[in-house]
Amino acid sequence: MDFSSLEARINELMPSSAEITKIFPEGSEIIILTKNLEELIEDESIVRSIASELKKRVHVRGDPSIRKDPEKAKEIILDIVPKEAEIGDMFFVPESGKVYIEAKRLGLVIGKHGQNLKDIAIKTGWIPELWRSPNNPSPTLTGVRHTIVKHAKEIEKFLKKTGEKIYSDIGELQWVRITPLGGAREVGRSAFLLETNNSKILLDCGVNVASRERAYPMLDSINFPLDELDAVVISHAHLDHVGFVPYLYKYGFEGPTYCTPPTRDLSVLLMMDYIEVTAREGRDPPYGKDDIKEFVKHCIVKEYGEVTDITPDIRLTFHNAGHILGSAAVHLHIGQGFHNLLYTGDFKFGYTRLFDMIDTRYPRIETLIMESTYGGPQDIQPPRYTSERNLISTILETTSNGGSVLVPVFSIGRAQEIMLVLEEYARKNDWDIPVYIDGMIKEASLIHTAYPEYMKRSVQKRILHDDSPFDSDIFIEVDKNKRDQITEEGYSVILAPSGMLTGGPSVEYFKKMAENEKNAIVFVGYQSEGSLGRRVQSLGMNSKGKEIPVTIDGKTVALKINMRVETVEGFSGHADRNQLLSFFKKLTPRPQKVLVVHGEEKKALALTRSIEKARVEADAPRTLDSVRLR
Repeated sequence: MDFSSLEARINELMPSSAEITKIFPEGSEIIILTKNLEELIEDESIVRSIASELKKRVHVRGDPSIRKDPEKAKEIILDIVPKEAEIGDMFFVPESGKVYIEAKRLGLVIGKHGQNLKDIAIKTGWIPELWRSPNNPSPTLTGVRHTIVKHAKEIEKFLKKTGEKIYSDIGELQWVRITPLGGAREVGRSAFLLETNNSKILLDCGVNVASRERAYPMLDSINFPLDELDAVVISHAHLDHVGFVPYLYKYGFEGPTYCTPPTRDLSVLLMMDYIEVTAREGRDPPYGKDDIKEFVKHCIVKEYGEVTDITPDIRLTFHNAGHILGSAAVHLHIGQGFHNLLYTGDFKFGYTRLFDMIDTRYPRIETLIMESTYGGPQDIQPPRYTSERNLISTILETTSNGGSVLVPVFSIGRAQEIMLVLEEYARKNDWDIPVYIDGMIKEASLIHTAYPEYMKRSVQKRILHDDSPFDSDIFIEVDKNKRDQITEEGYSVILAPSGMLTGGPSVEYFKKMAENEKNAIVFVGYQSEGSLGRRVQSLGMNSKGKEIPVTIDGKTVALKINMRVETVEGFSGHADRNQLLSFFKKLTPRPQKVLVVHGEEKKALALTRSIEKARVEADAPRTLDSVRLR
């Protein structure tokens, strides 16, 4: 149904007393401006029945003529919401008719059965949009939120243009195909071009930070300009999935990027660090800060379970993937039942302290695209309690001899997982070992506190009760000028990015600590082919006295490794081989076709063969191998 038909039907269904002044698309959502906001808010059944009939998300907003002056509206809001909610900033955006309210306790802002939000809308004419305050000020969140407010006029114009495109007429759906532009039989630079005869969307668009030769997805292979791309859908915030998106905006893409709210914010944090690290290494970043800002301005965020049209013939729903904060399995409903696809991105189908496991129930799946990072026959992780015991044991043994333990971690995901393990042990035992957190870990953890609803209930509860485990006294944020002092003093744990020793503070610590046999390095996450982390990890227990070439002060030198080298399996945010197969077996409904991606070639092929034994068509495509799905 085109938009003019939708508009006509809404006018038929609306009571005349609603005083509708305008109906327009905002992305896939339909916005109704009214002079009688009270009637439509008090009687929710009116809008609900319209949304149900049209199968669209419908929202009502106050006509500009009924909106109170922002200063007066602010007074009303502060009178409605109890002080205990700890409201911080309020931003009034005339372009959208929204007031963004930043507060620490959103439940008190919402009120019982949402009554406070209703009262705010009715008494002020502004529709409240809520932002949770992090436990402490976060430069990333502040920057993202200010960008949204500052560029509201541009964003509103972009959303209307996107909506017009979504509700445009199209031809009959005839075929669906997918082409890996990266991330096939490799880990890194994930990018999958999904096409129908009407639409073109990109599932992820990442970089491979561990490779110079195959760093970027093969965008030069597509046979159309970037401005013909309809949308980008991002599964999660790790750079190998989102790190190349700003490049698209730099070179002509003007469409929407869909992701969850935490993914947007964490992506900005990692993108900013990526261009800074690249520049420090003497290389030209593929994009700049202005391009990251364009990414923010063109982001359309959606929660888990929220169904949204992203092109005239493709409907998107995000589901929890259990990998990192905001990570999503991407379900795409193509056409009116023409084809259904599930792209897992990176996922976990096992226990973690931070997140619930990936969802396994979906309405329909004909094609499954799943990762295979740990798809090899030997990729079996130990029980989690064993992993935690081994980590703690290594720390206690090393520090008892006066040494320090370096744990290279991804700033997002593994860092917080390890922090939870250490915080619980310290809380239950005598612990005087300082745990230094370096790089972006502190900032990433603050962003976690702004989205507790995306984590396990036990972690949510602590954050909402001002007892965030990430704020424990055992964690000490590092002043980068004191790294030498920390390594010389010993007797500490150091959590530092990057997790694969491909840059960042972890490399600096490694160079300072490697020759001291009292120290230890513990790998707790995946080490990509070609990374320094993989080369060090491969030394294992026989590392003592071995040499690794590293760059120090611009010169390549042989660094002697005397420190203990350990790998503690079981902390990964990826499913191991058993979990991958268990997920496939429990997936409902069972797909007809499986495409195995995001794994080194041997592992992807091994997982493919195992899936084929279940009498399901499976393939591990190569980069640029187009696969027709229907």
